[in-house]
Amino acid sequence: MEITFLGTGTSQGVPIIACTCKVCQSSNTKDNRLRTSIMIKEAGYNFVIDTGPDFRQQMLRENVKNVDAIIFTHEHKDHTAGFDDIRAFNYIQKKKMDVYATERVQSAIKREFAYIFSDFKYPGIPEINLHTIDNSPFEINGVKFIPIEVLHYKLPVLGFRINDFTYITDANYISETEKEKIKGSKVLVLNALRKEEHLSHFTFDEAIELVKELKPETAYFTHISHQLGLHDEVQKELPSTIKLAFDGLKISL
Repeated sequence: MEITFLGTGTSQGVPIIACTCKVCQSSNTKDNRLRTSIMIKEAGYNFVIDTGPDFRQQMLRENVKNVDAIIFTHEHKDHTAGFDDIRAFNYIQKKKMDVYATERVQSAIKREFAYIFSDFKYPGIPEINLHTIDNSPFEINGVKFIPIEVLHYKLPVLGFRINDFTYITDANYISETEKEKIKGSKVLVLNALRKEEHLSHFTFDEAIELVKELKPETAYFTHISHQLGLHDEVQKELPSTIKLAFDGLKISL
């Protein structure tokens, strides 16, 4: 299995273009974070989790030629706004895109991209096959996904475990029942927004404590605000088993 971090940033605390903070002005490419998304290559298939506003840019940067399915964690625009750009894969692959989402997320997508679902099919619009998921395991092309329901303040969000890899974004609470699904993972990806307290995201310290509790071999922090600080400086504060993810990072299991 190969995992590519398409984006590790967030719209939370995004500054204006003229911002002069040290992260925004950094020349280190690891500090240049697009909105959070990930691609998993397993059994010869490419699965993308979330299509944020930077989806097209991420696909071009990674030279992605095919996507076999898109899976959504939740409906917030920083995770869905690039949905229209799946049309390029319709054109290249000559088929509809398989899209997996809960009924609630599907309703949001249908509102935001109503033209895709209208009776009149305008030429060139994205073509999709919608698949409904919930908190039960499901398979895509023989690859098993185990949903992990977390809370993003009061909004249920799905993380996913695929084999020994677990991916969780936009969370500030995980129940004991759902934690059991994570335990035994070799690699855990977890959101760590900033050091200051936040209503709907794990803070840096909260994420570290959760990693210590769940005990993966390695953890990677994602969904990082510029408020957290410079990549290289923050990495020095982390134990050797926890890494600060960055856009374009690839790991293999």
